Amino acid sequence: MKIGITCYPTYGGSGVVATELGLELAERGHEVHFISYAQPIRLTGPHPNIHYHEVEVSRYPLFDYPPYDLALASRMAEVAELYDLDLLHVHYAIPHSVSALLARQMMAAKPRGRKLPFVTTLHGTDITLVGLDRSYLPITRFSIEQSDGVTAISQYLRERTLREFDIRNEIQVIYNFVNCDVYCRGGQASELKQEYAPNGERLLVHLSNFRPVKRVTDCIEIFDRVRKQIPSKLLMMGDGPDRSRAEWLAVQKGIHNDVIFLGKQEQVQEKLVLADILLLPSELESFGLAALEGMACEVVPIATRVGGIPELIEHSKSGYLADVGAVDTMARYAIELLSDEKALRTMAKASREVAQSRFCASRIIPQYEEFYRRVLERAS
Repeated sequence: MKIGITCYPTYGGSGVVATELGLELAERGHEVHFISYAQPIRLTGPHPNIHYHEVEVSRYPLFDYPPYDLALASRMAEVAELYDLDLLHVHYAIPHSVSALLARQMMAAKPRGRKLPFVTTLHGTDITLVGLDRSYLPITRFSIEQSDGVTAISQYLRERTLREFDIRNEIQVIYNFVNCDVYCRGGQASELKQEYAPNGERLLVHLSNFRPVKRVTDCIEIFDRVRKQIPSKLLMMGDGPDRSRAEWLAVQKGIHNDVIFLGKQEQVQEKLVLADILLLPSELESFGLAALEGMACEVVPIATRVGGIPELIEHSKSGYLADVGAVDTMARYAIELLSDEKALRTMAKASREVAQSRFCASRIIPQYEEFYRRVLERAS
């Protein structure tokens, strides 16, 4: 198949999943065309089946806000015609599904018009935050209902979308995934760990885009409690608006020398494999991709019991779940685990087993391929 993929090319989960999906599809012989305003951050080395098409947005004095959605629609239609794409797959409903809808109409209106079906994958805040804004709700609902196929990354997100948007078409759940051959704990992890824990300290890690919903200061609070009982370090991977708040809190608590802000990382698995525990104290997660990436690397997740996270983590078996803001409880779970090496390793192995048995790319990518085939059959 020839597939056009559009996503936000940043460090958010939707962009990561879309890019990894494209890479996996290319490995399976499909021709993948990324269409976006910048090259996705995880799209690094060259691949014969992967192509990138930049969307250029004209900046005229007339436009206070350049119309990216229109430029994207034009570029989608152009790439679809030039490379004879079979379908478009857009990640994050706003504005990508609207642009795909316009591109489909543009293709149909040509002299030798044909239908260009498009699939929309809902990732979370496009529904739970942005889409519920009254300014966007009608167009979000319309573009989802006009999609030739809709997927959601968790049962939680599917049910919330159907309920709050009163969507009439079917939404299929296809979970996020991880390449279990790439995300795995190698033999050199213990040696590399010395760079951050030279005296054998335990390592905790947090990975996110540091938006308020991620509650990154809770990570500092949790770590402060853990560190008082167990020699440890905290790796903070990512960047975003709340980074400075977390940095200042670490300084105020006098633990800044043990909290290491790594910034954005392209190969996050290289740092994840060094850690013992991953902290995910989010206010809301539609799935919890960071937790899955950690679990595949045998890093035990301690997360909040929100959104789609319980579909990924089974409490006290493959990780721990707590209420939002329950930093004392999350710290206690971490201290108990880090004080018992056998229990830590048992739960780490259980976390890896969940990733392998349910969420490996080898299991999820065929679900997308089958979904594409059904969409194409209906469109023919």
